[in-house]
Amino acid sequence: MSQRLLSWSGGKDAAWTLHTLRQRDDVEVVALLTTVTSGYDRVAMHGIRRDILHAQAESAGLPLIEAVIPPKCDNAAYEAAFAQALEQARGHWPQLDCIAFGDLYLADVRAWREASCARLGWTIDTPLFGADTAALAREMIAGGLQAQLCCVDTQQLAAEFSGRSFDDALLAALPPSCDPCGENGEFHTLVHAGPMLGRPIALQPGEKVLRDERFAYADFLLA
Repeated sequence: MSQRLLSWSGGKDAAWTLHTLRQRDDVEVVALLTTVTSGYDRVAMHGIRRDILHAQAESAGLPLIEAVIPPKCDNAAYEAAFAQALEQARGHWPQLDCIAFGDLYLADVRAWREASCARLGWTIDTPLFGADTAALAREMIAGGLQAQLCCVDTQQLAAEFSGRSFDDALLAALPPSCDPCGENGEFHTLVHAGPMLGRPIALQPGEKVLRDERFAYADFLLA
């Protein structure tokens, strides 16, 4: 059976990738890898609190490896932290050489990941790549995935969407310019229930903030 490390953002695409891989009998996901910003103690980009991240990993029944990066991280620092995390993973699972990502259709991002990982002796797996994102979004919701929008790029989507549930009502309300899965960075999500989690994670809403005069974050706390 082939082993996989899974790049875990705490959002729906990573979560559905885990669910998809677990449907296969030739693959085993052995651990999650998440990039965390030091000082903030939050998942990079998504802004998810570290304690919620650990609750997700525990509910998924998987160990978590953190790649810690500084705020305002440049690409060199990111790649160094990522490489160290991969080395840590291989220390636990010596045969591990493949990392899965929840990429959907951005070919340039996928190519960058493939090249970056190849330099470190790793291959990548993107089981959701090429999926119709409108159909995939509906599949996730119908399959029991529950998530909240935790970050919205206000240059692409109104700030009022931040904090909303990722559900059929949201899909109906999204403007035509917005990808249903937010693949162009329109929004990021926080998963708190679904078939990939052993039990739901109880959350309570926190404050909403606008950062860099662009990104509308909706904070959530463990209830």
